[in-house]
Amino acid sequence: METAEFVRILDQEGQLLAAAAEEAGTGAKVPTCPEWQVRDLLRHTGAVHRWAAGFVAEGHASPRPLGEEPDLDGAELVAWYREAHARLVDTLTAADPDTQCWYFLPAPSPLAFWARRQAHETTVHRFDAEAARGGTPEEIGRHFAADGIDELLSGFHARPRSRVRTDIPRVLRVRATDVDGAVWTVRLSQEPPATERGDGGDAGCEVAGPAPRLYLALWNRLPFPAVTGDDSLAQLWRETSGVG
Repeated sequence: METAEFVRILDQEGQLLAAAAEEAGTGAKVPTCPEWQVRDLLRHTGAVHRWAAGFVAEGHASPRPLGEEPDLDGAELVAWYREAHARLVDTLTAADPDTQCWYFLPAPSPLAFWARRQAHETTVHRFDAEAARGGTPEEIGRHFAADGIDELLSGFHARPRSRVRTDIPRVLRVRATDVDGAVWTVRLSQEPPATERGDGGDAGCEVAGPAPRLYLALWNRLPFPAVTGDDSLAQLWRETSGVG
Protein backbone atom coordinates (compact mmCIF):
# COMPACT_ATOMS: atom_id res chain seq x y z
CA MET A 1 0.00 0.00 0.00
CA GLU A 2 1.19 3.52 -0.80
CA THR A 3 1.74 6.24 1.80
CA ALA A 4 -1.05 8.37 0.34
CA GLU A 5 -3.51 5.51 0.79
CA PHE A 6 -2.55 5.14 4.45
CA VAL A 7 -3.08 8.88 4.95
CA ARG A 8 -6.49 8.64 3.28
CA ILE A 9 -7.48 5.79 5.59
CA LEU A 10 -6.13 7.68 8.62
CA ASP A 11 -8.24 10.70 7.67
CA GLN A 12 -11.39 8.60 7.30
CA GLU A 13 -10.84 6.52 10.43
CA GLY A 14 -10.17 9.51 12.66
CA GLN A 15 -13.38 11.18 11.55
CA LEU A 16 -15.31 7.97 12.24
CA LEU A 17 -13.66 7.69 15.66
CA ALA A 18 -14.65 11.24 16.61
CA ALA A 19 -18.23 10.74 15.42
CA ALA A 20 -18.62 7.49 17.36
CA ALA A 21 -17.12 9.05 20.49
CA GLU A 22 -19.48 12.01 20.23
CA GLU A 23 -22.49 9.71 19.88
CA ALA A 24 -21.39 7.47 22.75
CA GLY A 25 -20.53 10.32 25.12
CA THR A 26 -17.17 10.68 26.84
CA GLY A 27 -18.38 8.88 29.97
CA ALA A 28 -19.34 5.69 28.10
CA LYS A 29 -17.40 2.55 28.93
CA VAL A 30 -15.21 1.01 26.20
CA PRO A 31 -15.95 -2.74 26.28
CA THR A 32 -12.88 -3.59 24.17
CA CYS A 33 -10.62 -1.77 26.66
CA PRO A 34 -12.40 -2.42 29.99
CA GLU A 35 -10.22 -0.02 31.97
CA TRP A 36 -11.16 2.91 29.69
CA GLN A 37 -14.04 5.26 29.16
CA VAL A 38 -14.40 7.16 25.90
CA ARG A 39 -12.66 10.17 27.42
CA ASP A 40 -9.55 8.02 28.01
CA LEU A 41 -9.67 6.78 24.43
CA LEU A 42 -9.85 10.30 23.02
CA ARG A 43 -7.11 11.65 25.28
CA HIS A 44 -4.77 8.77 24.45
CA THR A 45 -5.34 8.71 20.70
CA GLY A 46 -5.20 12.48 20.37
CA ALA A 47 -1.93 12.61 22.33
CA VAL A 48 -0.48 9.91 20.07
CA HIS A 49 -1.54 11.89 16.99
CA ARG A 50 0.22 15.00 18.28
CA TRP A 51 3.30 12.97 19.24
CA ALA A 52 3.52 11.38 15.78
CA ALA A 53 2.98 14.68 13.97
CA GLY A 54 5.79 16.22 15.99
CA PHE A 55 8.37 13.76 14.67
CA VAL A 56 7.44 14.41 11.05
CA ALA A 57 6.94 18.18 11.31
CA GLU A 58 9.99 18.88 13.47
CA GLY A 59 12.35 16.14 12.31
CA HIS A 60 13.19 14.76 15.75
CA ALA A 61 15.93 12.16 15.34
CA SER A 62 15.47 10.34 18.64
CA PRO A 63 12.56 9.11 20.79
CA ARG A 64 10.52 11.66 22.70
CA PRO A 65 7.97 11.07 25.47
CA LEU A 66 4.28 11.22 24.71
CA GLY A 67 2.90 14.64 25.62
CA GLU A 68 0.54 15.10 28.53
CA GLU A 69 -3.09 14.32 27.93
CA PRO A 70 -5.45 17.31 28.25
CA ASP A 71 -7.70 17.97 31.21
CA LEU A 72 -10.75 18.29 28.96
CA ASP A 73 -14.02 16.43 28.71
CA GLY A 74 -17.28 16.38 26.78
CA ALA A 75 -17.59 18.45 23.61
CA GLU A 76 -14.31 20.26 24.28
CA LEU A 77 -12.44 16.96 24.38
CA VAL A 78 -14.04 15.76 21.13
CA ALA A 79 -13.06 19.05 19.47
CA TRP A 80 -9.50 18.71 20.81
CA TYR A 81 -9.28 15.21 19.36
CA ARG A 82 -10.56 16.39 15.98
CA GLU A 83 -7.94 19.14 15.92
CA ALA A 84 -5.14 16.71 16.81
CA HIS A 85 -6.26 14.29 14.11
CA ALA A 86 -6.54 17.03 11.46
CA ARG A 87 -3.08 18.31 12.38
CA LEU A 88 -1.61 14.84 11.89
CA VAL A 89 -3.34 14.33 8.53
CA ASP A 90 -2.22 17.76 7.31
CA THR A 91 1.35 17.15 8.50
CA LEU A 92 1.63 13.81 6.72
CA THR A 93 -0.01 15.17 3.57
CA ALA A 94 2.36 18.13 3.33
CA ALA A 95 5.56 16.32 4.34
CA ASP A 96 8.46 15.86 1.95
CA PRO A 97 8.74 12.15 1.07
CA ASP A 98 12.41 12.34 2.04
CA THR A 99 11.66 13.67 5.54
CA GLN A 100 14.06 12.20 8.08
CA CYS A 101 13.00 11.56 11.67
CA TRP A 102 12.87 8.81 14.29
CA TYR A 103 10.66 5.77 13.73
CA PHE A 104 10.56 2.40 15.42
CA LEU A 105 9.54 -0.37 13.00
CA PRO A 106 11.03 -1.37 9.63
CA ALA A 107 9.63 0.78 6.82
CA PRO A 108 10.66 2.18 3.41
CA SER A 109 10.94 5.66 4.94
CA PRO A 110 10.05 7.55 8.12
CA LEU A 111 7.03 9.11 6.39
CA ALA A 112 5.81 5.72 5.18
CA PHE A 113 6.18 4.36 8.71
CA TRP A 114 4.21 7.12 10.44
CA ALA A 115 1.41 7.09 7.86
CA ARG A 116 1.03 3.32 8.16
CA ARG A 117 1.34 3.20 11.95
CA GLN A 118 -1.14 5.99 12.55
CA ALA A 119 -3.64 4.54 10.09
CA HIS A 120 -3.63 1.27 12.01
CA GLU A 121 -3.56 2.95 15.43
CA THR A 122 -6.60 4.97 14.51
CA THR A 123 -8.50 2.09 12.94
CA VAL A 124 -8.20 -0.10 16.04
CA HIS A 125 -9.24 2.77 18.30
CA ARG A 126 -12.10 3.69 15.96
CA PHE A 127 -13.39 0.17 16.54
CA ASP A 128 -13.06 0.81 20.29
CA ALA A 129 -15.13 3.99 20.00
CA GLU A 130 -17.80 2.18 17.99
CA ALA A 131 -17.88 -0.61 20.57
CA ALA A 132 -18.63 2.05 23.20
CA ARG A 133 -21.35 3.57 21.02
CA GLY A 134 -22.93 0.24 20.08
CA GLY A 135 -24.46 -0.67 16.76
CA THR A 136 -22.74 -2.01 13.65
CA PRO A 137 -19.10 -0.97 13.23
CA GLU A 138 -17.77 0.35 9.94
CA GLU A 139 -16.03 -2.22 7.77
CA ILE A 140 -12.25 -2.54 7.53
CA GLY A 141 -10.76 -3.21 4.10
CA ARG A 142 -9.39 -6.73 3.83
CA HIS A 143 -6.08 -5.75 2.20
CA PHE A 144 -5.56 -3.01 4.78
CA ALA A 145 -6.35 -5.50 7.54
CA ALA A 146 -3.84 -7.98 6.11
CA ASP A 147 -1.23 -5.21 6.11
CA GLY A 148 -2.04 -4.54 9.76
CA ILE A 149 -1.58 -8.20 10.63
CA ASP A 150 1.82 -8.09 8.96
CA GLU A 151 2.80 -4.94 10.87
CA LEU A 152 1.79 -6.53 14.16
CA LEU A 153 3.48 -9.89 13.62
CA SER A 154 6.58 -8.85 11.67
CA GLY A 155 7.03 -5.49 13.35
CA PHE A 156 5.75 -5.14 16.92
CA HIS A 157 6.30 -8.74 17.96
CA ALA A 158 9.76 -9.00 16.44
CA ARG A 159 10.93 -6.53 19.08
CA PRO A 160 12.60 -7.69 22.31
CA ARG A 161 9.72 -6.30 24.38
CA SER A 162 7.23 -8.85 23.00
CA ARG A 163 6.02 -11.07 25.83
CA VAL A 164 4.75 -13.87 23.58
CA ARG A 165 7.24 -16.58 24.60
CA THR A 166 7.23 -20.35 25.12
CA ASP A 167 9.57 -22.54 27.18
CA ILE A 168 9.97 -24.95 24.27
CA PRO A 169 9.79 -24.04 20.56
CA ARG A 170 6.21 -23.92 19.20
CA VAL A 171 4.69 -22.73 15.94
CA LEU A 172 1.56 -20.61 15.50
CA ARG A 173 0.11 -20.10 12.04
CA VAL A 174 -2.01 -17.09 11.14
CA ARG A 175 -4.13 -17.34 7.98
CA ALA A 176 -6.39 -14.69 6.44
CA THR A 177 -8.89 -16.64 4.39
CA ASP A 178 -10.01 -13.79 2.12
CA VAL A 179 -6.65 -12.45 0.89
CA ASP A 180 -4.46 -14.51 -1.40
CA GLY A 181 -1.12 -15.44 0.18
CA ALA A 182 -1.92 -13.81 3.53
CA VAL A 183 -0.37 -16.51 5.71
CA TRP A 184 2.20 -16.06 8.46
CA THR A 185 4.21 -18.65 10.37
CA VAL A 186 5.12 -17.43 13.85
CA ARG A 187 7.90 -19.37 15.59
CA LEU A 188 7.67 -19.07 19.35
CA SER A 189 10.45 -19.76 21.83
CA GLN A 190 12.15 -18.10 24.78
CA GLU A 191 13.24 -15.38 22.31
CA PRO A 192 11.00 -12.80 20.59
CA PRO A 193 8.64 -14.38 18.04
CA ALA A 194 10.16 -14.91 14.60
CA THR A 195 7.60 -14.43 11.83
CA GLU A 196 7.91 -15.42 8.20
CA ARG A 197 5.41 -15.03 5.38
CA GLY A 198 3.98 -18.26 4.06
CA ASP A 199 3.00 -21.72 5.21
CA GLY A 200 6.21 -22.84 6.89
CA GLY A 201 5.44 -26.47 7.68
CA ASP A 202 3.66 -28.04 10.63
CA ALA A 203 2.11 -25.71 13.22
CA GLY A 204 0.83 -26.56 16.66
CA CYS A 205 -2.06 -24.17 16.22
CA GLU A 206 -3.63 -22.18 13.39
CA VAL A 207 -5.83 -19.13 13.83
CA ALA A 208 -7.76 -18.23 10.71
CA GLY A 209 -10.59 -16.15 9.35
CA PRO A 210 -11.40 -13.11 7.21
CA ALA A 211 -8.60 -10.57 7.45
CA PRO A 212 -10.63 -7.80 9.16
CA ARG A 213 -11.83 -10.11 11.95
CA LEU A 214 -8.41 -11.72 12.31
CA TYR A 215 -6.77 -8.29 12.50
CA LEU A 216 -9.05 -7.23 15.35
CA ALA A 217 -8.63 -10.59 17.09
CA LEU A 218 -4.83 -10.32 16.99
CA TRP A 219 -5.20 -6.87 18.57
CA ASN A 220 -7.38 -8.55 21.23
CA ARG A 221 -10.56 -6.77 20.21
CA LEU A 222 -12.51 -9.85 19.09
CA PRO A 223 -12.30 -13.63 19.62
CA PHE A 224 -10.38 -15.56 16.96
CA PRO A 225 -12.76 -16.54 14.15
CA ALA A 226 -11.42 -20.12 14.05
CA VAL A 227 -8.76 -22.01 16.00
CA THR A 228 -7.38 -25.36 14.82
CA GLY A 229 -5.00 -27.46 16.90
CA ASP A 230 -3.68 -26.61 20.35
CA ASP A 231 -5.86 -23.79 21.69
CA SER A 232 -3.30 -23.10 24.43
CA LEU A 233 -1.20 -21.23 21.84
CA ALA A 234 -4.17 -19.05 20.91
CA GLN A 235 -4.76 -18.48 24.61
CA LEU A 236 -1.08 -17.58 25.08
CA TRP A 237 -1.50 -14.93 22.41
CA ARG A 238 -4.60 -13.52 24.07
CA GLU A 239 -2.85 -13.34 27.45
CA THR A 240 0.58 -12.01 26.49
CA SER A 241 0.39 -10.11 23.20
CA GLY A 242 -0.81 -6.76 24.44
CA VAL A 243 1.31 -3.89 23.04
CA GLY A 244 2.14 -1.10 25.47
